Amino acid sequence: MLAQQRQQAILERVRSSGGVRVAELVRELNVSDMTIRRDLEVLAERGLLEKVHGGATALGPGSTEEPGFTAKSARQQQEKAVIARRAARFVRTGTAVALSAGTTTWALAHHLVAVPELTVITNSIPVADVFHRNPRADRTVVLTGGVRTPSDALVGPVAVAAIRGLHVDTLFLGVHGMSVRAGFTTPNLLESETDRELVAAAHRLVVLSDHTKWNTVGISTIAELTEADVVVSDPGLPEDARDDLTERVGELIIAEESQ
Repeated sequence: MLAQQRQQAILERVRSSGGVRVAELVRELNVSDMTIRRDLEVLAERGLLEKVHGGATALGPGSTEEPGFTAKSARQQQEKAVIARRAARFVRTGTAVALSAGTTTWALAHHLVAVPELTVITNSIPVADVFHRNPRADRTVVLTGGVRTPSDALVGPVAVAAIRGLHVDTLFLGVHGMSVRAGFTTPNLLESETDRELVAAAHRLVVLSDHTKWNTVGISTIAELTEADVVVSDPGLPEDARDDLTERVGELIIAEESQ
């Protein structure tokens, strides 16, 4: 097993049980004590878990906790890839779309580089970079200015001013969390203001959210659940969450590998 695969397995184990001991991981993964401790050190440095004496515990999702882009991109990679592939089917030639910041919207951007005559509005540096590295003469990419957040979003008054007055066919919105009470949320106050401006600019709102975002609540609400035309999630989404979303959003899509 490669180090990356082993570390992903450790993360999944920690998240499913809330914590794990080094001795348990040594037995389960059939590697040395030193290898496991080194893996835990790497994961802790990336902000993905907390090292404790004899093992590791999951990080609690505080309302203002904002992991960096690199840390978030290592989480739920398979689910995000499936969600992005399914969401790409909403994009047609000659349309204008907006992509908010986030690792799932970044995954979506890779599926859109071949779409002809596309106009893209984004406040995400990594999303803009995907299109920059795959240029097309018939594509326009508008990257807002603004203050850079830990998740590589551009936010604040400059970003809001750049978006205000624009109109796009579809906004693909990545979120920190979603719940019946709080709606779609973010841990960054300035980012919520910028995202709300993106929502106002869009004819259709498509929210991309893997199952781990359910009942996670950031400090600021971007939009209510009822404002979403579509939510695209993955099969890990609990049944109660599916029921709640089906009642409130225009359409809930559970993206499958085979789709």
